[in-house]
Amino acid sequence: MFVHNIDEEVSLKLVERSDAERIFELTDRSRSGLREWLPWLDFTITIDDTKNFIAHALGDFALGKSLNCAIVYKGKLVGIAGFNEINQAKKTAYIGYWLDENYQGKGIMTRVAAALTDYALTEQGLNKVEIRAAIGNEKSRAIPKRLGYIEEGTIRQGEWLYDHLVDSVVYGMLQSEWASSDRK
Repeated sequence: MFVHNIDEEVSLKLVERSDAERIFELTDRSRSGLREWLPWLDFTITIDDTKNFIAHALGDFALGKSLNCAIVYKGKLVGIAGFNEINQAKKTAYIGYWLDENYQGKGIMTRVAAALTDYALTEQGLNKVEIRAAIGNEKSRAIPKRLGYIEEGTIRQGEWLYDHLVDSVVYGMLQSEWASSDRK
């Protein structure tokens, strides 16, 4: 199983079927806040939906297409982060993340995104990592900015959120930029 220790407080582990109850609990508890920016909340209404997500994530991981991890903070699962997609042909990975509202503001997600970036660009030999966030999602957009990602542009009406389209800002980090950065 994939486990990546980030520091003494935070680690990532591949999602497992046994995580379904906790992931669903976090999703349900943070539903209103997450729903503002993530398009899948209305499709995650039972624990079986979470179990299906985990099964799909594990299948894609086995094929090398993605890596969805549980964020573990001080021994407790507190969110999800990973590569929504890994495109080996383009040598690019796309980071996605969400964190239970009770654990926001502790620097957890910045540490997680840095570790994922480093893993992709140094250990996996990819050339680029992208993070995309809705233009109004300032908390999510702050993470790639803190890590020195370059704002590459805006995808107009790039994502459907329940009843409206939102613009998405694309941030990118190249392997050569990460290697020379002091943010690792």
